[in-house]
Amino acid sequence: MGKKYIESLKSYDKTKTYDAGEAMNLVIANAKAKFDETVELHVRLGIDPRQADQQVRGVLVLPNGTGKTKKVLVIAKGERADAAQAAGADFVGAEEMVQKIQTENWFGFDVMITTPDMMGVVGRIGRLLGPKGLMPNPKSGTVTMDVAKAVQEVKAGKVEYRLDKTAIIHCPIGKKSFGQEKLMENFNALMDAIVKAKPAAAKGQYIKSVTLASTMSPGVKVAYTRM
Repeated sequence: MGKKYIESLKSYDKTKTYDAGEAMNLVIANAKAKFDETVELHVRLGIDPRQADQQVRGVLVLPNGTGKTKKVLVIAKGERADAAQAAGADFVGAEEMVQKIQTENWFGFDVMITTPDMMGVVGRIGRLLGPKGLMPNPKSGTVTMDVAKAVQEVKAGKVEYRLDKTAIIHCPIGKKSFGQEKLMENFNALMDAIVKAKPAAAKGQYIKSVTLASTMSPGVKVAYTRM
C-alpha cells in the first residue's frame, strides 16, 4: 500500500458505516491522486447469482453522466447507419468494421451497438468481443433498431450494472471533480435502480452492504437502510 493510501485509512474508522453523504465526502477527500479519480459504487446483494431467477442486471443514464466520453461503434446499414452517424457515433459500418476487428485486432471503441439484423455478422467475432465485455446485448440496450437513441444514451452517461459471480455489483458513478452533490445524485439514482431490480425470488435481506471508493483510495462503508 502506498503512503497516501495508508494516510487515507487513518482518516476514518474502516469498521464503521457512515451516512451516504458523509461517506461520499470521505471518498472525495481521500482521492489524492494527480488525476481525476473515478468514484465507484460496490453493492453486495443477498441473492444467489447462480440461480437464473435471481439475476440483477440493467442500464441507467446517470443524472450527471460518468465523466468519461465513450467511443461508440455502430454496426448498421442504410438509414440506421445514417442515423447513428447523425447521433454522434464515433465509428459506423457493417461487414467491413467486423472484418477490421477480426483481421487487425482493432478495439478502438468502448461500446458496440448494432441492429438485430446485423447480429449474425457480429456473432462471427463473438469470441473476440465477449472476453472484453463488448458483445452487444438486448438487455443492455446495445441491440436495437433505435441506434440513434442508444448512441445518445451512451454519450450522455449510460452505465450497465450487473451482478457478478460473488453477488456484488460494481459500477462507476462519476469523477471526484463532480463534487458531493452531483455524485450523490448519481449514487441515489443507481441505488434506486438496483432496489427496483430486486428479483421476485429474492428472500431475506436484499442489500447486504454498500461501499463507496475512488480509483486509488480505500472503500468507505455506507449505512444504507432503505431495504
